[in-house]
Amino acid sequence: MGTYILRRLLIAVPSLLGISLVLFTVLALAPGDPFEELATNPNVPPEVRMALRASLGLDDPVWQRYIHWLTSMLKGEWGFSFISRIDVDQLILQRLPVTIAIIGLSQLLALLIALPVGVLAAVKPYSWFDRIASTLSFIGFSLPTFFTGLLFILFFSITLDWFPFVFQGDVAATGWQWWVVQFKQAIMPIMVLGLFQAASWMRYVRSSVLDVVRLDYVTTARSKGLKERMVILKHVVRNALIPVVTLVALQVPGIFGGAIVTEQIFRIPGIGSLLIDSILRNDTPVIMAVTFVFACLVVLFNLIADLLYGWLDPRISYR
Repeated sequence: MGTYILRRLLIAVPSLLGISLVLFTVLALAPGDPFEELATNPNVPPEVRMALRASLGLDDPVWQRYIHWLTSMLKGEWGFSFISRIDVDQLILQRLPVTIAIIGLSQLLALLIALPVGVLAAVKPYSWFDRIASTLSFIGFSLPTFFTGLLFILFFSITLDWFPFVFQGDVAATGWQWWVVQFKQAIMPIMVLGLFQAASWMRYVRSSVLDVVRLDYVTTARSKGLKERMVILKHVVRNALIPVVTLVALQVPGIFGGAIVTEQIFRIPGIGSLLIDSILRNDTPVIMAVTFVFACLVVLFNLIADLLYGWLDPRISYR
């Protein structure tokens, strides 16, 4: 397995280099100037603005700027934010824990809902449970997260006054009270993201289990006198999870992009809001770092999916 992982990582290197080159070129050629405010400020002399641009290398050719960025990244230096005036890696580390906590808990909630509901709907196809679950799943992934987020705010925050709809980054409480406050302000974005993903994944779980439950080896397992619960859990669900793992692994990096909308709705100080703010202010180093991290997540979760295949199906070998 170690050789397989090393080979996959070596294959990922040229892919990430190509992605970084495309991202950097697009951002370099895009309209906008991070020092546009300085250009319109009469108190800042033009020579000061020109000297500042030259010190940051913004007047250099695109290929030279890319090589400088790449060598800095290889050294662990992510650049310097034009707007925040701090290192990019420090800026990302300030926002990352909130995003990971909300996205991680929302995906855990999605799996806890999608797996049992999808399996039960497939085991009893066209029953009332299957029809109700399928209808709710269609409604769930048909509604965008910004719409369900607004519905949650109107119902749980304004009407019932249960949860705050503005996320507070600095909570003054300590101890258990701090955890209670964090849970109350995070539960709505977690529910919005989790229910949306659960509605989508439930359909895939149901379809995959329906394909496996009709195979001959499942009929053979039943004919041997195994309990139905053992047949479903050991022989059906495990093999049915292989395409589901592919779906989850490919969608997890995209969830970070989908969380951008949710973070904007609930004013969450996470990676998504950082990316939106950086795009609006043309903060190129931050945009480049965040989008490159997303690209690395795609490669990482594809590798994790391939490793899970061998665990789910022993016939799959790592070569």
